[in-house]
Amino acid sequence: MFFVKKYRRSAHAVYEVKYHFVWCPKYRFRILDGEIKPWLQKAISEACEALDVLIVEGHLDCDHVHLCVSAPPKLSPAVIVQKIKGQTAERIFREFPQLKKRYWGQHFWARGYFVSTVGIDEATIKKYIKEQSDDDTSDKQMRFWK
Repeated sequence: MFFVKKYRRSAHAVYEVKYHFVWCPKYRFRILDGEIKPWLQKAISEACEALDVLIVEGHLDCDHVHLCVSAPPKLSPAVIVQKIKGQTAERIFREFPQLKKRYWGQHFWARGYFVSTVGIDEATIKKYIKEQSDDDTSDKQMRFWK
């Protein structure tokens, strides 16, 4: 069997849902360095922890954020990025008030973002499903549903 990964569990689901996000500050200013970088890393970690989202890998470049996360299936990618960007933007203006002059209107992050799913490829899933139908117990299950 090829599913040997450790899956996450909730009350009613066993899952492995991963997303790759990329987003940048408004106007793509090269501002995510210096004292802001470690502060922002901590703020993103805290926002993810509050959502029960695990950070698999992350990187802050001076003008954009890369984040690979494992998320519960109840959270859509849009909700995840909305919460992270919203919470960090609100907190960054409180921590670094000098940024309010550069980012007027309380908008720190650009409106858009990139998201992609991360997971097992299609061929692996097809193989797994095919192997399930070769099992005797699956024949009994299929008769049950007919």
